[in-house]
Amino acid sequence: MLDLAGITGDSIVDGPGIRTTVFSQGCPHHCKGCHNPETWEFGVGTPMDEETVLQIIRSNPLCRGVTFSGGEPFAQAAGFAGLARMLKEHGYEVASYSGYTFEQLLDGTPAQRELLGLIDILIDGPFLLEERSLELNFRGSRNQRILDVPASLAAGKAVSTTQPRWLSEY
Repeated sequence: MLDLAGITGDSIVDGPGIRTTVFSQGCPHHCKGCHNPETWEFGVGTPMDEETVLQIIRSNPLCRGVTFSGGEPFAQAAGFAGLARMLKEHGYEVASYSGYTFEQLLDGTPAQRELLGLIDILIDGPFLLEERSLELNFRGSRNQRILDVPASLAAGKAVSTTQPRWLSEY
């Protein structure tokens, strides 16, 4: 069961193409200048099972990508891992934002490592107001990275994506 702040269909700001963004409720980071401070408190969102979320996503035939945002999806890693597994079975690209770095998640809980292994793209690191930039694609601050998760896991270190669609180079 997931505790969600909301679901947005037809998003074009949380990754390339038409995506669905699933917002987790609850975040331990409390970044100064956060875009979604209403998602910080734990346990006050809408409870929703992973199958229901999948059906909502699948109801949009134009959507081929899903982004987990927040809040902090990795604070509900087991539930988001279950959803990510179902999404991958249906051919969706799965991306996630996290205030944790890739390195922190590698050293994280078993559920966090499981979720990490099920996503394609990770936008990692906390939002830093002093690093804020409106010129960045799919990121809020310069310290955040857009990582190719399968390549990062294979290398055992963070590997930036080279996909032009994520870098807006096409």
